[in-house]
Amino acid sequence: MNTAELTALLDRLRAEPRETEWLEFKANRLEPQVLGEYVSALANSACLLGKPRAYLVFGIQDGSHAVMGTTFDPQAEKGKGTQLLSLWLSLGLHPNVGFETHTFIYQGKRVLLFEVHPAFDRPVLFYGTAYIRDGTSKTELAKYPEKERAIWNRRVDWSAVVCEQATLEDLDPLAVEKARAQFTTKFATQAAMVAGWDDATFLSKAKLTIRRSVTNAALLLLGRPESSTLLVPRVARITWLLKNERNEELDYQHFGPPFLLNVDKVLARIRNLTVRELPEGTLFPVELTQYDPWVIREALHNCIAHQDYGLRGRVQVVETPDTLLLTNVGGFLPGRVETVIEQDAPLEIYRNPFLAEAMVHFNMIDTQGGGIKRMFQKQRQRFFPMPDYDLSEPERVKVTLRGRVLDERYTRMLMVRTDLDLGLIMLLDKVQKRQHISADDSKRLKAASLVEGRYPNLLVASRVAAAVGEKAQHIRDRGFDSQYYQDMIVALVREHQPVARADIDRLLLDKLPEVLTAAQKLNRIHNLLRRLAETGLIVNEGSRRWPKWVPAGAGRPAGRSKETNNDQR
Repeated sequence: MNTAELTALLDRLRAEPRETEWLEFKANRLEPQVLGEYVSALANSACLLGKPRAYLVFGIQDGSHAVMGTTFDPQAEKGKGTQLLSLWLSLGLHPNVGFETHTFIYQGKRVLLFEVHPAFDRPVLFYGTAYIRDGTSKTELAKYPEKERAIWNRRVDWSAVVCEQATLEDLDPLAVEKARAQFTTKFATQAAMVAGWDDATFLSKAKLTIRRSVTNAALLLLGRPESSTLLVPRVARITWLLKNERNEELDYQHFGPPFLLNVDKVLARIRNLTVRELPEGTLFPVELTQYDPWVIREALHNCIAHQDYGLRGRVQVVETPDTLLLTNVGGFLPGRVETVIEQDAPLEIYRNPFLAEAMVHFNMIDTQGGGIKRMFQKQRQRFFPMPDYDLSEPERVKVTLRGRVLDERYTRMLMVRTDLDLGLIMLLDKVQKRQHISADDSKRLKAASLVEGRYPNLLVASRVAAAVGEKAQHIRDRGFDSQYYQDMIVALVREHQPVARADIDRLLLDKLPEVLTAAQKLNRIHNLLRRLAETGLIVNEGSRRWPKWVPAGAGRPAGRSKETNNDQR
């Protein structure tokens, strides 16, 4: 959230008549242990109340809600021992449902806001103990067994529900055979035992059946194609679409159960072309496929594991000449991709825990939550753009994988700067995609001498541009100082008076910084003309709508024009 959004949020929170189970105000700071207990209590209370977030705000006085300001900085404090406070807190939360911290200036004073995610399908413990809010007080959840039961029962895991109409005969023998192989790979020390199990025993050990009854998860992963009708009204389908550069549909195919086998068939439809990149300092290009197969597989498996099957949607894979778009229905439970990447302690939340655990047993996903971070790391190693997570729709997650280099300067910079951490690379990736980053993130990049320019129109820094042999492109992106452009306008007016705005546009548009949009370039020319008129170097002898620029003294005396401040285009 940006500062304006945070300010509006805090306005709403301060408007609450009093603290509640999901809202706590503190004047300055808390000891680390007490802070962790509050995070656990707020997460559990938010779950019971159906709140999407709970909040702990430092710098606001309880009762009066007066703005006091705070010096508390969780990034500078330690938890226990030498661990940073945020990491220590994350490691102590089980399951780690996630939290974010936001520091900003509110009514002239520094405040700190903890945004806490609700518990999902079980209570959140802090180093072994779960807490809850009782009114405005914090206490142990064990004292309220009815609330603890309510959290456990808050959501039924549909994937763990037994499908009453299904039997073992509804499972595909080839899928069961592959599941055995994958399970043996995962648990190599049990290979001899697995070989001796019959199918019913194996499926029970793999946690796909309950008392030998077939679950919905078993049908998704191992069911025969026709078994999808047993899941109605839920939809078990992956759709692959091929589109051209004009977004016209060229081909498609639907894939149902068994997903364990059919994921490979989806991947086989994707045209993973070979591209050639020229690393810095060599004459020999490197040949790479557009997409890393592991990254595609991880993204697709995540769609299956996190799909909200109750919404009756499909998992989709849309292929264009330069991108893959993978979507699933259901919100992104961690809230922010940056939370997953930045916190070393993984988020242990799944929409379908029973299905997810089975997929772990078959080496389809990583239950430790590191799969998304590894996707970003693999793209970095290939010098390709980072995955794009579009979370703009509350009940849909869209992940775009790009199969082409967008900006060669950034690609070559990654080849040269192998020391950059993943957080900085993700910010640079947004810069190359012309995506918005916050002013604070801009300062981080500038402090590392990676970008320059006036925020928000950032570009790669000149030192880096020189290192990767892109000096000329850097100058085109940066442009020249204002005096250079003003001198060009004055020279044009003196030699070819009277001069229309269109003539000045033709002179300057292709010389202004390439990072500016067309509208921004026109506005820049407008400001240059205004300054020249204010200093008395040129005069508008025409109208606001149809200006005619002449040198000062050639017509109306300097300083008398009324036509220079508005609508000079």
